[in-house]
Amino acid sequence: MSQSGAGIDLDKSLGYLLKEASSALRAAMEEVLRPLGMSVTHYSCLELLAQRPGLSNSELARGAFVTRQSMNVLLQTLERDGYVTRPEAAPVGKVLPARLTPRGKRSLEKASAAVRAVEVRMLSGMTETEQSAAFRILQGMIRSLREGDDGA
Repeated sequence: MSQSGAGIDLDKSLGYLLKEASSALRAAMEEVLRPLGMSVTHYSCLELLAQRPGLSNSELARGAFVTRQSMNVLLQTLERDGYVTRPEAAPVGKVLPARLTPRGKRSLEKASAAVRAVEVRMLSGMTETEQSAAFRILQGMIRSLREGDDGA
């Protein structure tokens, strides 16, 4: 915070508080995923593929909030270790759609349970009404920021 008052008061900044909450959530998720041999990005990739089989590298990268290059490295590792499968050649264009293997599905089941426990812990001090309100408020913030992006 600057002396002139032009800076942001971090104690009153909602953006800073959201970043702090995000960081705390990520740390808690990493803590429960580490014993399962996973990172948050690894888990996110498996979860995305379970919900939307056949996603491309680019789609997975967007969904997991990482670069395409980082996702490509992760996908190569997941494929080598038997968690996902991708065709040798692209069925259309250059896209190699990824799918979970049975091993990937079993691994995801354990990870999902661990992550659900973290979310339950995060929300434990809130009533259902407060949880619903927080959900709506956060969705509204995301929508407002994305609309301000002019579709970018």
